[in-house]
Amino acid sequence: MIVESATSVRRPGIALFAMLILTQTGPVQAKSKPFASQEEKIGKCIRQAAAGHRWLERTLWGLRDQEGGWIGAEILNTDGSYDLGPMQVNSWWVGRISKILRHSRSDVRHWLIHDACFNVRTARWIFLSGLAATDDYWQAVGAYHSPTKWRQQRYGANVAGKTD
Repeated sequence: MIVESATSVRRPGIALFAMLILTQTGPVQAKSKPFASQEEKIGKCIRQAAAGHRWLERTLWGLRDQEGGWIGAEILNTDGSYDLGPMQVNSWWVGRISKILRHSRSDVRHWLIHDACFNVRTARWIFLSGLAATDDYWQAVGAYHSPTKWRQQRYGANVAGKTD
């Protein structure tokens, strides 16, 4: 059960997203790494993105466990979109993030695929944006996956099983 209050984190806005992403994104390294090393890197990124908020760290781990991506992942969906990187951020977000950060779509896509911390911070922003919009934790978890209600409910139930 998540104990800390979700309201203890500032609600994300475009400026906050840009600050979090741009100030922490360094050069992308495209080196291939062993699986354990990738998991360590992703874990470090999740801890940094949670900024000491246990409930947020558990949420990000729940999303990560549900998504099961990896650094370098590009998974084609049936609708023609792609799920990118460790947190499987949908390529639908690339255009929006590109506009917010004022970087090219190709840069943003590359970072989502190859930069674990950029990917995790983006996932954090997507989730917290959903939380700000809905003011409902499980609805925000579901909205991370889909705008469709029944898919949100199914996804939220799956993530709930991973955060206990």
